[in-house]
Amino acid sequence: MTNQLNNSVKGADHHFFYLLYPPEPFSFQAVLGYLSRSSKECMFAVTGGQVTRLVPVGDEHILVRLSGAEDGSIRIDFAGDAPLPEAHVREAVASYVWEWFDLERDLKPFYDMAEGNPLLQNAIEKHYGLRIIGIHQLFEALCWGVMGQQINLAFAYTLKKKFVETFGESVEWEGQSYWIFPEPSRIAGLSVEDLTPLQLTGKKSEYLIGIASLMDSGQLSKEKLLALGELQAIEKELVGIRGIGPWTANYVLMRCLRIPTAFPIADVGLHNAIKHVMNLENKPTLQQIREFSAPWGEWLSYSTFYLWRMID
Repeated sequence: MTNQLNNSVKGADHHFFYLLYPPEPFSFQAVLGYLSRSSKECMFAVTGGQVTRLVPVGDEHILVRLSGAEDGSIRIDFAGDAPLPEAHVREAVASYVWEWFDLERDLKPFYDMAEGNPLLQNAIEKHYGLRIIGIHQLFEALCWGVMGQQINLAFAYTLKKKFVETFGESVEWEGQSYWIFPEPSRIAGLSVEDLTPLQLTGKKSEYLIGIASLMDSGQLSKEKLLALGELQAIEKELVGIRGIGPWTANYVLMRCLRIPTAFPIADVGLHNAIKHVMNLENKPTLQQIREFSAPWGEWLSYSTFYLWRMID
């Protein structure tokens, strides 16, 4: 993280908060727009221009509230009833937010490429400053990918909410619950019959339990996947897991592992976005998508993410 959490600032209400300075281009409002897509989101809450969520730090979970400051910085307030965390915890929270919003990445080359691209130029104008919002935990990213297979986004959110609120843990503050995604060890010990009442299919239930078991045993981890280095090697490892196909693998490569050349070319949302932006009569063929995406180079993930936003 090139920009560290600033020294504490004391506001007019005598409350201490912290400031994080993102690189340009960055728009907290564009981030809020993405995070506000669904009222069924259960991993954070967006209210009054602020985002509140639990951030994992070691074995602890720290409740934080994020907002955008006038100078372009991100204000981090430590919420809840606990005392102000120690410096190393505050630094860990800053690193988490930095990674969550993909602030390490230099987006200027992406904007230079997209500025004259017929598919992307309107998207970067409309969502200028948006970063790919990550999913920090591999297990959450894999579960979200599996749950979202062959269903619409609204129902996927419903499944995740039921899953998290049934098997996760929460912290209560100011009348609202803030949830922690279930640990793999919790899910690995379940049966299919424990999951199907949540409206998960039998197959998806099997997949989730199988993935949880691999992670709980240490056979699968974010660190082991990243150590493989190349996108093709990581994708091959992922699709070798029961229930994970190329779409889920590339979704995880984008949102969790941060591989910029990940490209879920078969994604229905991407097809609909291209059809919408290009005013096509029919959805594009895979060959057309390959031709459209040829100029994107190393920015396949960002191009896909911005196009998704055109139909969210």
